[in-house]
Amino acid sequence: MSPSKTPAEILTVAGKEVRISSPDKVLFPGPGLTKLDLVQYYLAVADGALRGAGGRPMVLKRFPKGIDAEPFFQKRVPENHPDFIDTATLRYASGTSAEEAVIRDAAGLAWVVNLGCLDLNPHPVRAEDLEHPDELRVDLDPMPGVDWSQIVDAAFVARDVLGDAGLVGWPKTSGSRGLHILVRIAPQWSYRDVRLAAETLAREVENRAPGLATARWWKEERGESVFVDFNQNAKDRTVASAYSVRPLPDARVSTPLTWEEVRTARPEQFTVLTVPQRFADIGDPHAGIDDATGALDGLLALAAELGPAEKPPRSGDGSGRRQSTMPLIEVARTRTKPEALAALDEWKSRHAGLVRALEPADVLVDGMRGSSSLWYRVRVNLQHIPEAERPAQEELIADYDPWAGREWPGRPAS
Repeated sequence: MSPSKTPAEILTVAGKEVRISSPDKVLFPGPGLTKLDLVQYYLAVADGALRGAGGRPMVLKRFPKGIDAEPFFQKRVPENHPDFIDTATLRYASGTSAEEAVIRDAAGLAWVVNLGCLDLNPHPVRAEDLEHPDELRVDLDPMPGVDWSQIVDAAFVARDVLGDAGLVGWPKTSGSRGLHILVRIAPQWSYRDVRLAAETLAREVENRAPGLATARWWKEERGESVFVDFNQNAKDRTVASAYSVRPLPDARVSTPLTWEEVRTARPEQFTVLTVPQRFADIGDPHAGIDDATGALDGLLALAAELGPAEKPPRSGDGSGRRQSTMPLIEVARTRTKPEALAALDEWKSRHAGLVRALEPADVLVDGMRGSSSLWYRVRVNLQHIPEAERPAQEELIADYDPWAGREWPGRPAS
């Protein structure tokens, strides 16, 4: 007979009742953090978390079984949401729309955590103006083989570029391996303009620090550098906001920093167990971010000066697909990351004689967004293998189809 569930706990937060189901469910087995622990964490840093995510429509990234199971993405707000949760209807380029949740207070934070959300994933717009972002997001994403000092150096180059354009950047750890720099802007530019401004910043960072940072969108072309991910400013993208808890074994937190801290801080310092005391001691380093609103005129003028970015060649088979300039082979497509890593290990065992020649950045394991969850693609860049020794494309070790059984216009169900 299975044990009965722990009774729900009712919290009163800012005068509102929030029901926390299964409060002792363990979400992080390593530190033993429960769902209620996560709720209490977010309440302790609520002022900072709401500065990053409050008033913005958000995608709900839900981990109902904790970090040891794959999450699923839920754009549409649950129908039975409480009246203290606002909503906003976003319309996407694909023609679809979704009524998404908008939280505005600490009770909203507790409510999304009860749904199994660990990190907060808001859009860069306010619910009152869905077509004009008020935040430009600089995501410094290190390739394999890149160490923290290189990420930090790239961050200071990005700060200089922003400063030359009359903008103020506010750094935070991503909660994983990289750094984010947030920039408040007046909500008067379109998504297209904001993305162009972000791409221009990325190109200028690469121009100023070649080899250190790259603006190349295609992963296999980046080498061991820091990718300045401008596409996080596209309309359908979200980024884990300040004080978000990331799904890593140590319950790491995406933590705002001062620029003075950037060189000495390390991502692993900031966890659910350490950040509340830091917040109590020093407050939120991003407390002034809303008073530092800037304009994109400088970056857009630089975009005109640099001219259009180089476009990748297209395949000659009539499909219109982009053709890689690198000798890539695909190894597997899987539902989970452990399955992807297992497939990679199998490929390496089959080709043990080649593995030594591979650089860290030659192995590409990518989380890909499916209809409601991530799936994983494994590829290998053979650029460091002599051409005569390169293996041909083989049958995939695993061939997961994230769209199997789904229908949309022009695609029959499989």
